[in-house]
Amino acid sequence: MITLNFNIDLRSNVPAYVQIIESIQRLAADGTLKSGDQLPTVRQLAADLRVNFNTVARAYRMLDDAGLISTQHGRGTYLVENPTEEARGRLRTEVLENLVHRFLKEMERLDFEHEEVLEEIDKQFRSNVQN
Repeated sequence: MITLNFNIDLRSNVPAYVQIIESIQRLAADGTLKSGDQLPTVRQLAADLRVNFNTVARAYRMLDDAGLISTQHGRGTYLVENPTEEARGRLRTEVLENLVHRFLKEMERLDFEHEEVLEEIDKQFRSNVQN
């Protein structure tokens, strides 16, 4: 069983179960989690993250429904064996969409203009590419 290294921000506007789902998706998308890796039990992850058992259970159930993990009664929960490249691509796209959506909502809340945001993204992108 592997240890999942991520935290949950309970002060965030993003529900804890969504943060868990996105964190596991991100770890799978970047290759940190590999096919067949056994995830912590619901109880263990809840204790590690200091969240309610039902929060982790909900996240695992949704990940299972999405086909990213498989829970085998009495054996544990595993990252699905051999996900297709298409599934990996969808996963990466979904993670990116969620990140961008939250970013744009925050920019809107802070009353930034569209052009300001695009200029700063372009500036940061150019700076990061050169480094």
